[in-house]
Amino acid sequence: MANKNKTVYICNVCGYQTPKWAGKCPDCNEWNTFEEQQESFSANTHVSNIVSLKLTDIEEFSEHRYDTGISELNRVLGGGLVKGSVVLLSGDPGIGKSTLLLQTTHSLGITKKVLYVSGEESPHQLKLRAERIGVYCENLSIICDTDALAICEFIKKDMPDVVIIDSIQTMCIKEINSLPGSITQVRECSNLLMRSAKTLNIPIIIVGHVNKDGNIAGPKVLEHIVDSVLYFEGEKNLSYRILRAVKNRYGSTNEIGVFEMKDKGLKEVKNPSQALISGKPKSVSGSCIASVIEGSRPILAEVQGLVCQSGFGNPRRMSTGFDYNRMSLLIAVLEKRAGYFMGNCDVYVNVAGGLKIDEPASDLPVALTLISSLKDEVLRDDCISFGEIGLAGEIRSVSFAELRIKEAIRLGFKKCIISESNLKEIPKDYKNEIEIIGVNNIRSAYYEAIK
Repeated sequence: MANKNKTVYICNVCGYQTPKWAGKCPDCNEWNTFEEQQESFSANTHVSNIVSLKLTDIEEFSEHRYDTGISELNRVLGGGLVKGSVVLLSGDPGIGKSTLLLQTTHSLGITKKVLYVSGEESPHQLKLRAERIGVYCENLSIICDTDALAICEFIKKDMPDVVIIDSIQTMCIKEINSLPGSITQVRECSNLLMRSAKTLNIPIIIVGHVNKDGNIAGPKVLEHIVDSVLYFEGEKNLSYRILRAVKNRYGSTNEIGVFEMKDKGLKEVKNPSQALISGKPKSVSGSCIASVIEGSRPILAEVQGLVCQSGFGNPRRMSTGFDYNRMSLLIAVLEKRAGYFMGNCDVYVNVAGGLKIDEPASDLPVALTLISSLKDEVLRDDCISFGEIGLAGEIRSVSFAELRIKEAIRLGFKKCIISESNLKEIPKDYKNEIEIIGVNNIRSAYYEAIK
C-alpha cells in the first residue's frame, strides 16, 4: 500500500497537535502559533529485527566519567561527565551558561579533544571571551555552524571526546521546512544529537534557552530524551549563581553547585554558607539564619523579614527565594495559633544571596523573622534555627538535624533552636560545643531566639 500523508498543525510554543488550524492554542493560550506539517506513514507490514535480551545475560557496565575540572559541576552531575550521555544546560539569558562551558573546556582540553559548536557567536567572539576568562586550550576546536546533519557527520569523522552545542535553538535540519527554534527543528535536532552520542559513545552538552516563564523552550521531548537536565539560576544583579539538577540518570537530583560571577568568569564557591551569611547585619530586627539541606550539603542562609503597617486597604505580600503560598500559610498560623496579628500589615520575605529554599525546615526561621520584625526585637546573632511548622502551630522534626548542627558549629554559632523531637538524634558531644534548645511551639521558639 502506498504511503499516506496526514496534515497536522503543531503549536510551536507548547507542542500541542490538532488536525485543524486554530488561531489560539487551547493548551498554552498563545495566538498564531500553529504550523502545518505533514506526517507520513506506511501501511505496509514489515519484518521486525528486534531481539530481546534477558536481564541476567547483560554484561555489567561500569560507567566511565570525565572530570570536568570544576568540582561544583562534578557534584551536580553525580561525579563527572558520563561517556555517551546527553546533558541539557538551561538558564536565563546572560546568566553564564556559555562562560561555564568554556571554562570547562580549559580543564577537559588538557587530556581530551573538545569540540565547541556555536550557532550564536563568531570565532572571534569566542576567542575574545576565552582570553577574558583565561581559557587556553590546544585541544579545543570550534565550529560556528547551525547545520545539525553536517555537524553530526563531522563528529563521526573527527571523533572528539566531548562535544558542546551552543545552543539547540539555533540548530536546524535543512530538509525540514521549518524555522530554527521551532518545535519540529528542536525535536529532530535533539534526536539526531542523541543518536550520535549513544552510537559513538561521546558525551554531548546541549545549551537550551528558556521561555518567559523560566521553563526550557521547545517541546517537552527535549527534556525527556536527554540524560541530565541542569538549570543555571540566579539574579543578574547578584553575583551568586546556583547550578541545580532537575533530572539525572547517573546521579542525584538534589545536589547544587554554587558559583560567583567575577570579571574573569565564574568562580567556585567552596563554602557557600560562609558566603551567604557574610553580609548579615548586626543587631537588626527581622533577620535569622536558617539551615537548609541541598542534596548532601548543609547550607546556612540568611532569611530576612519585614512587617510594616499597610497604607492601603489590601496589605501587600511579597516573597523572594521562599514559596509565596507557604509564606501566606505561616502568616495565618502565626495569627491563629500564636496571636501575632499581621492582617493590616505589609509582609515581605527575602532569602539573601539569591538562594531559593523550599524545604519545610525553613518554616521556623521565616516565622521568627516575621515576629522579630513585627515586634521590632532583635534575634540573637549567634543563633540558628530549623523546623517545620504545622497548622496547629507545633514545631515538627526534620531530617538531617545532625548535619545541620555540625555546619553551624563549624561556622561558630553558639545556639540552635530545633524541634523537641529532633533532640534525641543529636550526639552528646555536640551539646558541649553549641547550646541546643528543643521547642514544641512558636512562642517558646521566639522566646529562646531573643533570650
